[in-house]
Amino acid sequence: MKGKFITFEGPEGSGKSTQVKELVKKLEVEGIKVVCTREPGGTATGEAIRNILQHDAVDEPLGERAELLLFVASRAQLMDQVVLPALERGEWVICDRFIDSTLAYQGFARGMDIDTLDQINDFAIIGRKPDLTLLLDLDVRSGFQRLEERYADGKGSADRFEREALDFHLRVRDGYHQLSAREPERFSIIDSDQSIDRVASCVWNSVKKALL
Repeated sequence: MKGKFITFEGPEGSGKSTQVKELVKKLEVEGIKVVCTREPGGTATGEAIRNILQHDAVDEPLGERAELLLFVASRAQLMDQVVLPALERGEWVICDRFIDSTLAYQGFARGMDIDTLDQINDFAIIGRKPDLTLLLDLDVRSGFQRLEERYADGKGSADRFEREALDFHLRVRDGYHQLSAREPERFSIIDSDQSIDRVASCVWNSVKKALL
C-alpha cells in the first residue's frame, strides 16, 4: 500500500507546528511510520532557501517573482528528496505548509495569477497533491495576538511574512477559504481558536474519516 500525504495550512499563529506534532504522535501509536517535514525547508537546499525567504539572509529586497520561484525550488527539491520516496515506501508524510500557501500568499495576497501558480505548482510536485489538507482557521487579529505572546520574551522576532500588514493577512485567510471551496474533497477546515487538545481531537477525527 502506498503512503498517505497530509498537509497543514493556515494563517500566521494558527498553531500548525503544534498540531503537526500532535498528529504525528497519534499516527505512530497506530503503528504508522511517519515522515514529518515543512515548507520551505525539509532538505539542506530547502532550509537554505527558507533562511532567505523568512529571515532576510541575504539582506536584499526580494522581488515577488523571485520569492515565488524560491518557494517552488524548495518544493521541487522536497518532493524529489523526501515526499515521493517516503510515499513509495508506504510511509505517511506530514508537511507544515505546501502548495496552498503559495496560492494564498503569492496568489490571493500578492495578486499573482492563480492559473499560472497552479501550473507552476503542478510542475514542482509532479502532479502529486496531498490526500488531505487540514486548514487551521483563525481570525487574523487573534493570530497577531498569539504572535505577540510568542515573541514577548525577546528570544525571537517576527519573520518577513509575519511583518506584513494586517490587510495582507486578511487576504491570505480569505484566499484559504476560496481554495477550500474550490477543492472541498481535499480540505478539512478546523477552527483553531480552541484549546490545543480540542484542535488535536478535531484534526484526528478528520484524518480518521478521510484516510483511516
